[in-house]
Amino acid sequence: LLSEITDMIAEIAIAEPLPRWAVMWLLAGGVFLAGKLAMRAALGRVLPAPTRWEEVAWMALWPGMDAEAFFRRGAAPGRTVAGGAGLLAVLLGAGLIWGLARHLATPLAAGWVAMVGLVLVLHFGVFRLLAGCWQRQGRRVRPIMDRPVLALSLAEFWGQRWNRAFRDLAHRWIFRPVLRRRGRHAATVAVFLASGLVHELVITVPAGAGHGLPLTYFLIQALGMTLERRLFPGSAAVAGPGHLIPRWIFTHAFTLGPVFLLFPPPFVERVILPFLHFIHALP
Repeated sequence: LLSEITDMIAEIAIAEPLPRWAVMWLLAGGVFLAGKLAMRAALGRVLPAPTRWEEVAWMALWPGMDAEAFFRRGAAPGRTVAGGAGLLAVLLGAGLIWGLARHLATPLAAGWVAMVGLVLVLHFGVFRLLAGCWQRQGRRVRPIMDRPVLALSLAEFWGQRWNRAFRDLAHRWIFRPVLRRRGRHAATVAVFLASGLVHELVITVPAGAGHGLPLTYFLIQALGMTLERRLFPGSAAVAGPGHLIPRWIFTHAFTLGPVFLLFPPPFVERVILPFLHFIHALP
């Protein structure tokens, strides 16, 4: 299904050349659509049967991938999402995009600041506000981002706090099948490999350069998970206070340290900067 969607996008781009940033959004939308359809099909029939409005809302008004949580009503698991933090993220992100970015000395710095702003507006802002809205409607959804800065391990960061939409999709279609056949280590590597390939599709393909760097970033994360188990055996929940700071430093050194591999300069220059000009964030 994903292959068919990407082929269709490629045909559109060939028929009428599109800006690189538009190709990026089309590819990202294709991946999102394929994931939505796959997760809905895996859930099968739901009792009571969803209305047409609920099906449309699942596809277009909720970025998460846990179909069962969305369609089966009940109390939301964990904390109920408040709207204040989401609204603050939207305002802060918008300030970075349409305020700070245009005043920076170098285009590359402006692009990076604006990318942080986009993540704040979408993932920490709009998506969080949607989670709160759907929870108040009785949906068992969780926010896509759950305070990743508090993660005390790479397993916690990638498995619970960062982009639960991709986590749920990868867990259902990659982790669980590989786990049954090859074990936990192979399943973990397979998920990071898949994540790397998806990011190659939406980052280096539109940019036309930097191939292999996003994949390298996620393979570094897989290596970090292996080191983590050896350096910090046991759960962070039972670790003493003296062990929490090294765990936190290790986690965020691995996630942030090689982040320039994930978004190489050609992507910022050829995709992000033209998009910022399009939305009038840069003069």
